[in-house]
Amino acid sequence: MGGQPFAMVPLPAGRSTEKPRRKGLTMMMDWGLPLNNQRDWLDLVAPYVDLAKFVVGTARLYEEEYLLEKIALYKKHDVHPFIGGQFLEYVYATQGLQGARPYFQEAKRLGFDAIEVSDNCVPLDKTARQTLIRTAVDCGLEVHGEVGSKSDETSADTLIAQANECFEAGADVVLVEGAELLTGGEPNRPLIQALCDGLDVSKIIFELIGPWIPETQLCDVYQLKKFYIEEFGPDVNIANVMPDQIWETEALRAGLSVVGPTEMAPAAE
Repeated sequence: MGGQPFAMVPLPAGRSTEKPRRKGLTMMMDWGLPLNNQRDWLDLVAPYVDLAKFVVGTARLYEEEYLLEKIALYKKHDVHPFIGGQFLEYVYATQGLQGARPYFQEAKRLGFDAIEVSDNCVPLDKTARQTLIRTAVDCGLEVHGEVGSKSDETSADTLIAQANECFEAGADVVLVEGAELLTGGEPNRPLIQALCDGLDVSKIIFELIGPWIPETQLCDVYQLKKFYIEEFGPDVNIANVMPDQIWETEALRAGLSVVGPTEMAPAAE
């Protein structure tokens, strides 16, 4: 056994295939995958997953031993688990900045190497955002910043300024909220172009939208994902992919799905 089927069909040279990847990252959402399901999915999709987000505050709901097993399983497959930013927003809203360091220390104790700092629901000014990021870094964590709103439209200038605040404070990457990037079912091209002009795209992870955004349909998710790959190529960084969409997302990156060849080869004409 060994090798791959249909090896005569080349995959795009522009797609990074070896992990750890520095670009072309795929972030998968974990809404509470049971261990056996997680194991089954990773046996198939792990080569195409780089980051796994324990979304919102779900990390608080596990028995500790179970959570430790989930974290270890991701790491075994070279997938980097981190905690979604809305958990930190909850801590900040209920305990203030003084609650941040114990939260970061607990994340580190449990085996997380990264957390997300966002303000989807709880607004952060520059001082609070940078204080949270610097405190997390001081606790030995990588920080994935996030900018954008799930309900309001934010200007490109504001998103760029907030992203730069994250980078200045020590964030390694910044995620851009998917709800900002789709308008009326279509990609918000002017906003996306402005972000690309003002930021280093290699350090940006573009989020997909999901059912938590009102009136979102599955076709909107595909439309946005297809746009990212057509616009930026197979090595664009994409976040918020559900486990059952990882395989199809990699097919999109490789041109084997609804993003296919744009030109016919001479032999086919």
